Amino acid sequence: MDQKQIQPINLLTYSSAWNYLSFPSSSPPKLLKIALFVKKWPHRSHAGGLERHALTLHLRLAKRGHELHIFTTSPPNSSFPRYPIGNLHFHLSKPTAGGYLDQASVWKLFQTQNSTGRPFDVIHTESVGLLHTRSRNLTNLAVSWHGIAYETIHSDIIQELLRSPEEPQAYALTERIFKVIEEVKFFPFYAHHVATSDHAGDILKRIYMIPEDRVHIILNGVDEEIFKPDVAKGKNFKQKFGVPETRTMVLGMAGRVLVLVAGDGPWAARYRDLGSNVFVLGPLEQAQLAAFYNAIDIFVNPTLRAQGLDHTLLEAILSGKPVMATRVASIAGSVIVGPEMGYTFSPTVGSLKKALSIVLYDGREALEEKGQTARRRGLQLFTATKMAAAYERLFLCVSDGDGNVDNYCRYQDSSK
Repeated sequence: MDQKQIQPINLLTYSSAWNYLSFPSSSPPKLLKIALFVKKWPHRSHAGGLERHALTLHLRLAKRGHELHIFTTSPPNSSFPRYPIGNLHFHLSKPTAGGYLDQASVWKLFQTQNSTGRPFDVIHTESVGLLHTRSRNLTNLAVSWHGIAYETIHSDIIQELLRSPEEPQAYALTERIFKVIEEVKFFPFYAHHVATSDHAGDILKRIYMIPEDRVHIILNGVDEEIFKPDVAKGKNFKQKFGVPETRTMVLGMAGRVLVLVAGDGPWAARYRDLGSNVFVLGPLEQAQLAAFYNAIDIFVNPTLRAQGLDHTLLEAILSGKPVMATRVASIAGSVIVGPEMGYTFSPTVGSLKKALSIVLYDGREALEEKGQTARRRGLQLFTATKMAAAYERLFLCVSDGDGNVDNYCRYQDSSK
């Protein structure tokens, strides 16, 4: 056997997504005291990708036995959700006028908890929940990036190309360049960086010049117990919303041929005006979303924004559906990696129409086959279990300090 094959991997310099690795599902070797900073905690179905990531990941870690302290804003007009988990603690503070965490208040709450019992083993911030002005001296901190300015330049170019001649020229591109420069300057003040897509990981290392041993790729994951194939649920969902069985193909879209639109984004009214072939469903709870995916033949995400690794695509994939999305780097690089998974198109009307024509030509049988292939890959990479296991190992590694790096920062593949 080749000696190189049995050498342990240094996780801190591992260049691929940690989701490809298999971590033990047994009880954690060490229970951690974890601090999380997140701008907003999800309330029912009204949650963006960052908040849903925070909810899915940290509930999993709490159920694994870790002590979680979540520093977030108090909701303005609703009660805060309660969870029957004794080791899950919320520390609420009044948000700023812009809806962000008040750094002075939240830092005081953090310091109180950090001096109560034992100090925090690891600190996690979802994006800039904890600003770099507070993070710069915390060596046991990891920040997850769900969108960075450099990625958004592609979106700015798209918007400018779509601008009609009578509209004034936007200055978003110029402003974005300065935003990138600003991020390149302050990102190094976070000790460890988690990129939620392969593309973002490359940018952090190559453009933002973060050392490779401080950039770790952990792809987003969604609850595989909720999002899974269920023919009966799909059939009931179509009956509930009056989708005729005679339709030859049903396309599902994330809300902002027959089209089901889940969500109530700014384009909801426009979709309603398109006629009887479009059903706008409004915001859906996760259980309803699972039924929605099972009711469609393919999930379409015609986004014009480069927004990282979109959870809706992953939910559809785990539900056994092929996906179709705009060819932006994070999606094409981590999710729709080939035609066996689904379809991609450029953000133009012509490209979208061509992709839809191919879908209709391929037909339901081909879509079902692609959906099965997509689900197999999804179970390998995009489950909440895989994501939580990777973060847990990273947190163990970060909490261990330089003195014991051989413990949790080394990975040995037991299959070899």
